[in-house]
Amino acid sequence: MWSKNLSMGMGKPIPPPPSDPEDYTVEFDGPDDPAHPYNWTTSTKLFISILVCSGTYIVALTSAIFSPAVESASKDFGVSSEVGTLATALYVLGFASGPVIWAPTSELRGRKWPLTIAMLLGGIFTIASAAAKDIQTLIICRFFAGVCGASQFTVVPGVLADIYDNTYRGVAISVYALTVFGGPSTAPFTGGFIAASSLGWRWTLYIPAILSFANGGVSLFFLRETYAPCILIEKATAIRHQTHNWAIHARHDRVEVNLKHLVDKYFTRPLKMLVTEPIIFLVSLYMSFIYGLVYCLLGAYPYVFEEIYGMAPGVSDLPFIGLLAGQVLAICFVLSRHAAYAKKLEKNNNVPVPEWRLTPTLLGAPIFAIGIFWFGWTAFTPKIHWAIPTVAGIFIGFGNVSVFLPCFNYLVDAYLPLAASAVAANIILRSSVAAGFPLFSRQMFENMGVQWAGTLLGCLAAIMIPVPYTFRVYGPWLRRKSKLLEGQDKE
Repeated sequence: MWSKNLSMGMGKPIPPPPSDPEDYTVEFDGPDDPAHPYNWTTSTKLFISILVCSGTYIVALTSAIFSPAVESASKDFGVSSEVGTLATALYVLGFASGPVIWAPTSELRGRKWPLTIAMLLGGIFTIASAAAKDIQTLIICRFFAGVCGASQFTVVPGVLADIYDNTYRGVAISVYALTVFGGPSTAPFTGGFIAASSLGWRWTLYIPAILSFANGGVSLFFLRETYAPCILIEKATAIRHQTHNWAIHARHDRVEVNLKHLVDKYFTRPLKMLVTEPIIFLVSLYMSFIYGLVYCLLGAYPYVFEEIYGMAPGVSDLPFIGLLAGQVLAICFVLSRHAAYAKKLEKNNNVPVPEWRLTPTLLGAPIFAIGIFWFGWTAFTPKIHWAIPTVAGIFIGFGNVSVFLPCFNYLVDAYLPLAASAVAANIILRSSVAAGFPLFSRQMFENMGVQWAGTLLGCLAAIMIPVPYTFRVYGPWLRRKSKLLEGQDKE
């Protein structure tokens, strides 16, 4: 029923609605429509993939590049290095807050503008951090830069899902995962050499800001919208202007912004899923530890290679290259399994079985634990050559990605109808956990000793080894018991 207060003005009556709204709703011209992102040219897909993944790398780099500059900045501001470390911790904590903003925006307004605006805003806040006159300004601006950076972690997987089907999506997500981990792995030696040079610590922030502006500028002019419902809105707009038939519209035009629904989908439901869904809680907890350890090493590596091995700043961060090498090997390993996965998918009528995704973790989980024990038991004395704990980083890096990436894909496949909420739950937990690691990692290695600190972390990694094995076997049973998935099926 219309409200009596509705009026067309000038005494005109409310016109009748179209006889059948579906007749005025635009659609794609079948699965082979060239306007659909799945059917875009390979060059277009590659350009979009490189652009958005480079944005993710810039954000990940920015999160850790300030870490080697903490002592210099803390001296300038007259505070302790623990206070200065908050600039790294709060940036990562911003990743936990951002999905509440960027995830719903990307579903309502498309992918292009959240990514572009967030990159440009992130650059502005990073410039403000670099030019800060006091520690409060530095820390606060770093937090808001992290909130903006969360757009890349939240929206980019959606972009890759928009343009790649089930066959190639896994490959694209693998490259994306490398940028997530590659940023914090290359940041320490990059930031270390910048901070130790005549440029000074502020340029560890100016340079990422310049990169953010460059990526945001290219996105502003050249990034195409990939979200299919928004592409149909553009198509409907073009048809309306050519035909002057103003009833023509896209299905997405009918979507009304419901704040309660958005809060439930991206905040309330994710928190509920962490409490009520054992798969999401345990897998996200494992991923949080994996992700957090990268930021833990930001404090551990400089302590080991500067204090124990006597290396100079910048040089002491070069062993992170071992971590990066392991991550690249892990991507190669995961991609080598892709052909077998594609065959299984084809035999199963293109219907994915989530537990198939966990195969690489069966190797990655024990290797990850071995790498941590190796590092702890060989990095405590200069009598053992520095190359030995550096090689341990290859094992840690391999375990990082070969566990994190398949687990991420597993959560998406297992909770496909609720994928946005599952990913939001994962980002909130893992970013919150990772934000805490820089605050205590160096102190832990100093006070406990490298051996005991490494043993503690190795034991935690070993305790979590059964997680992927358990869900590989009991995952289907647990998913059948899920009340959230059962309710979604009924809807």
